[in-house]
Amino acid sequence: MASVSEQPPSTDLITLSRHVMDDQLRLGAAATGDLTLLLIAIQVTSKFIATNVRKARLINLVGLAGETNVQGEEQKKLDVLANDIMVNALRASGKTAVLVSEELDNAIIIEEKNRGKYCVVFDPLDGSSNIDAGVNIGTIFGIYPVRPDSDGTIGDVLRPGSEMVAAGYTMYGSSANLVLSTGSGVNGYTLDAALGEFILTHPDIKIPSRGKIYSFNEGNSMYFYPPVTNYLNSIKYPKTGSPYSARYIGSMVADVHRTLLYGGIFGYPDDKKSKSGKLRLLYEAFPMAFLTEQAGGVATTGTKRILDIMPTSIHERCSVFLGSRDDVQDLTKFYASERA
Repeated sequence: MASVSEQPPSTDLITLSRHVMDDQLRLGAAATGDLTLLLIAIQVTSKFIATNVRKARLINLVGLAGETNVQGEEQKKLDVLANDIMVNALRASGKTAVLVSEELDNAIIIEEKNRGKYCVVFDPLDGSSNIDAGVNIGTIFGIYPVRPDSDGTIGDVLRPGSEMVAAGYTMYGSSANLVLSTGSGVNGYTLDAALGEFILTHPDIKIPSRGKIYSFNEGNSMYFYPPVTNYLNSIKYPKTGSPYSARYIGSMVADVHRTLLYGGIFGYPDDKKSKSGKLRLLYEAFPMAFLTEQAGGVATTGTKRILDIMPTSIHERCSVFLGSRDDVQDLTKFYASERA
């Protein structure tokens, strides 16, 4: 007789496609299926990028492409490929009207014959500076509906993150993990390479109310403003209890993924060197804040809710703190006392 550990695998696999279609069915007549088809297109791009990430060294995709992006960052070959994969797939889906990528100076307005009713903002390959070292990297995306009175313009994405209808990321590492929210909680899926499908492995992700890990780039600590320095000192040298553990990978996707699963706080603040912050609002801060709140956490600049910010440009930056409710609220108290 087989032991418990030797039981055959479940034959009732919940794939990402099945899960998002089930969500659409629950919406009934209000659902058109367009968002489902768009999410299916995004998962296909994730599979394609995951395949190229795994064999990047073998097919000469590691290294610089010889260009810089709008952020002034040197583009990796895989950056450029991932961006092309995303743009081509989203345009071909027929469900998008406006695309904003970290890698492109300007937004793409989809031609009328292929135009849909959603806008996608994305970082095609976050953490790409880690490619050569084999560290986890990922794709981040957020989805807005086109406004009822619009045919698809830049104004459709220059809106608060609270108006997004979906957000997520795919992390490429020892496995490919896609984490997604359509506004009713957060679910995580793992790519089964043999099946070619993302399988539901982390249903209804909830961030613990408090964690014991902090993720900050302390290499910039000499530039931090007092509220951040004072908060970090309070968790590293607590008057009672044990200090927090530091975990910082340098890939937002990897650091936030760990925070979503285990709690604690992720922070990339504005400082004396980067006065507007380092992370981009539309396609990094908004999607991750959306996921964090849907998982029961908090996302703030230190003084205000991230999802309430009104963007003024597509590559705008902001300060970001997100994670467990109690941890983030502890940090905001230091900002409040600084203003008092």
